[in-house]
Amino acid sequence: MKALILILTLMASSSASAHSGRTNSEGCHNDKKRNEYHCHSSKSKPTSSSPNIIKPVPKGFAIGSLTYNRKDWPHWVDADNDCQDARAEILIRDSKSPVKFKRNKPCNVSWGEWIDPYTAQTFYKASDIDIDHIVPLAHAHEMGGKYWTRDQRRAFANDFENLLAVEDNANQSKGAQPPHKWMPRNKHFHCDYLNKWKYIKGKYGLKESFNEKTFINNLISSNGCN
Repeated sequence: MKALILILTLMASSSASAHSGRTNSEGCHNDKKRNEYHCHSSKSKPTSSSPNIIKPVPKGFAIGSLTYNRKDWPHWVDADNDCQDARAEILIRDSKSPVKFKRNKPCNVSWGEWIDPYTAQTFYKASDIDIDHIVPLAHAHEMGGKYWTRDQRRAFANDFENLLAVEDNANQSKGAQPPHKWMPRNKHFHCDYLNKWKYIKGKYGLKESFNEKTFINNLISSNGCN
């Protein structure tokens, strides 16, 4: 009889611990009853507070951040507090002639001379220029950035080595596509683009898909890129 009671107790405990609820692609969800975010899939890093088998959420990791949201990647920050955010800094860096600012303060760039590496066209109005992430934020998110802290995402989003001043239409055409789905129209920039892409991927330990890696290696080989 005692054995039967023990079995029934264990079954009830197991039933209580199981619960329904929609999970994301990582097998995770918010459990409102327990007020915690955790995962049912072994592919994901568990994030509840059980001491032995569950790892804690990294400091700065936002609940729900496994789904890409551009707001989770703080960009165009003014890191050195000189009133010039990352966009202004790149516009100044990439301009072929001294830039002009709006009003009297050297904060917001209005005019300069930019040769867009993606199209090889020259532009003079800052409003025609976007600052492109060579490795896009959404792509970085899918290739490992989803597990980064907010501070790590901020560093990536404002890394000058991953930023270029390009024509706004070219930037919008690219979107978050990797090289095997989009390449600059300017073929003379292909080697530099792929080398920069590989460098940033390596710098941040981001994953490469099979198609992405194969395309890049083949194009680098066929173009004789250094």
